Amino acid sequence: MDTYGGRRNKAEQDAAMVEIGYALVSATFAAAVVFGAVAGPALLFDLPQLLGTTLLWIGLTVAPVVFLARVVSVLVRFRRDRQPNQPGRTSPDS
Repeated sequence: MDTYGGRRNKAEQDAAMVEIGYALVSATFAAAVVFGAVAGPALLFDLPQLLGTTLLWIGLTVAPVVFLARVVSVLVRFRRDRQPNQPGRTSPDS
């Protein structure tokens, strides 16, 4: 069952695990950068309370969205790159 849609061999499983790890690490980094950029001024400077609270809430809202968007985009790209262009057909040089 090594055909399209069949079972994965060990190398394919390892590649998927590496890609999942990369997606999680890069998404964590991206979310942290966005949170720091948005909420950082509220944490570092003495801003009016309404502005500081607003920046913190925006940061806490946007960071998880960035995290999920990054994970999904990396994993979708990985899956798209692994699928054959024409299922059921072989390439001309095989």
